Amino acid sequence: MRNEKTAVWPWIAGVVLVGGIGFLLLRDRFDTGASGRADPPAAGAPAGGAAAPAAGADPAAGPTPVQHPLDIEAAADPALPALQDSDAAALESLAGLLGGEGTLAPLLRDHVIARLVGHINLLDKPSVPPTVMAVAPLPGALQVEAGADGEQIAAANGARYASYVQAFTAVDADALARAYLRFYPLVQQAYADLGVGDAYFNDRLVAVIDHLLQTPQPARPLAVTRDPRGRYAFVDPALQARSVGQKALLRLDLAQQQAVMQQLRALRAAITRG
Repeated sequence: MRNEKTAVWPWIAGVVLVGGIGFLLLRDRFDTGASGRADPPAAGAPAGGAAAPAAGADPAAGPTPVQHPLDIEAAADPALPALQDSDAAALESLAGLLGGEGTLAPLLRDHVIARLVGHINLLDKPSVPPTVMAVAPLPGALQVEAGADGEQIAAANGARYASYVQAFTAVDADALARAYLRFYPLVQQAYADLGVGDAYFNDRLVAVIDHLLQTPQPARPLAVTRDPRGRYAFVDPALQARSVGQKALLRLDLAQQQAVMQQLRALRAAITRG
């Protein structure tokens, strides 16, 4: 009889591809436009909450052309569980693939796939409602130090993200893409639950990656200030006006940001080869 754990892990591995992007861009106690904790969705409601549809998705305009199709039939997996039953396997497999349970500490433990899809869908937006968050705020406070003109993000702050950056950048992009194909039916189902009509999640994922790759790479340290709510914000208005995903990359140190962006390029190439 086939080993059930072996049968399940290949498609769950795809959550690293889908979740790695949103999971790496961790919530910090920084001005992202979100507040409070991410509560579980109400019964019968999509876990992504009232997430905005993908740009250009208009159900009245007819079928949405697919730009980056995946060969799902070739990767069909009869062991794929129902979306609502996938949390335990997803968490177990993520822990194994990302180097242990500690790496998953910020990840919320219910509706994992739906939360990750909803989280990724909003990474290019100026704010993210807490009901869409896939992760809890990162423990501790943003590390700052005195600079020439006020406070700035301290060089030591990068250590808070180091284990997550290492886990994300160490995963083989091609292996993830193969797993993502098996996992895709659940991903697409979770995306459809956001009310995007027939919009194709892989196209949305590519668009989000492209947006993240447009993040500027200014020299560090970056000056910050307290906003009226007591959260840190970038002093530079051009940086503060960036999306939640781009601001998350900017909170990393420069070497971490560049490593993450290199992995994003590899992932993009792996999921757009046709």
